[in-house]
Amino acid sequence: MPSIVETQLTNLDFWAKPHKERDEMFAALRAAEERIYCPLSDGSGFYALTRYEEVSEASRHPEVFSSQPTAVSVTDPAPEVTEYSGSMISLDDPRHARLRRIVSRSFTPRMIQRFTGDVTVLARRLVDELAERGPCDFVEHVATPMPLQIICSMMGIPGTAYGDVIDATNAVLAIGDPDYVGPDGKDRATTIREKFSYLHELMSDLGRLRRERPADDLVTALTNANVDGEALTDIELGRFFTLLVVAGNETTRNALSHALVLFSANPDQRMLLLSDMNRRLPGAVEEVVRYASPVTWMRRTLTRDYELQGHAYQAGDRVILYYNSANRDEAVFKDPHTFDITRSPNPHVGFGAPGPHFCLGAHLAKREITELLRELYARLPNLHATDHACRQRASFINGITSLPCAF
Repeated sequence: MPSIVETQLTNLDFWAKPHKERDEMFAALRAAEERIYCPLSDGSGFYALTRYEEVSEASRHPEVFSSQPTAVSVTDPAPEVTEYSGSMISLDDPRHARLRRIVSRSFTPRMIQRFTGDVTVLARRLVDELAERGPCDFVEHVATPMPLQIICSMMGIPGTAYGDVIDATNAVLAIGDPDYVGPDGKDRATTIREKFSYLHELMSDLGRLRRERPADDLVTALTNANVDGEALTDIELGRFFTLLVVAGNETTRNALSHALVLFSANPDQRMLLLSDMNRRLPGAVEEVVRYASPVTWMRRTLTRDYELQGHAYQAGDRVILYYNSANRDEAVFKDPHTFDITRSPNPHVGFGAPGPHFCLGAHLAKREITELLRELYARLPNLHATDHACRQRASFINGITSLPCAF
């Protein structure tokens, strides 16, 4: 088994294969009795956690399975990268708890409610434009504008910056893979520095502006947040913005794109959704997230020796929590490879497993997916993909870069 993994899990060519082939591979890994070790070219390596209970237990014990020095790269980042990328997602308590406490106080229900109203308005406008435009690229014209505009609106980012923000987030999500090379030929380290630097400078400039001229947006709330005498520093604000715009934009965009793929490939499920939209939508959204698993994995590093599901791991070992595999675990999900919007219960880990790192924006993401699917299928019930999706060549994100559609 390790020889198979060595040529598959650590190779981006594997992640470019059809989902069926990847699912077969992970099914074999879940059935393996031994630990799954994946060596890397630099002499290091990691263990793959592929079963639902493994992923869940590791997530519930952050004191053992640490998010530091990084949760989003299989290799350790250089110090200059950590300066930019050390957001909450790659921190442990007490630093993680402090940041989440400050952000949660600013990320208030009132603030969220204000912008979820905008979600409905934006969904209607996007479908208006789609109906007028006709056949087009669903990713470019529908799935990308929805989360991008909502998050940028929440943060007060001007529309002129949207294109550069998308470019930066695409690159940031791809560079978790050691052999990443950007479309411009730049290496991984250079791309990381440039993209993170851009996002931080954008937020730093906006933070300074909001301190002088407050507005009714999330940046103003964050720059003026004071919880028990604590507020976000400039670098923490930049890191949070990077996390929010990357996680909130890319994962929702890909979930929406996968939704069109899934409903196109499963017309019976589309008809079931159309038969009772209000009743079926909540379950449909959960099943899309389970089936698509937009974020494929997260990394943890053990702080001490630990026995996990009968296997012994040592302090310093790296493990990768494969959410896509956990969401296909036959021990938890009946017919896991079937897309079923009536699935209940559906305890998927598409937003992370239970624990302190469960996605802070899960509610907003589900609201965006719900409202856009409601508008799309209520007004364009025959909307469908007309060709195969073009997928992003990366392991960290299950991304779709283009998807032709018609109705």
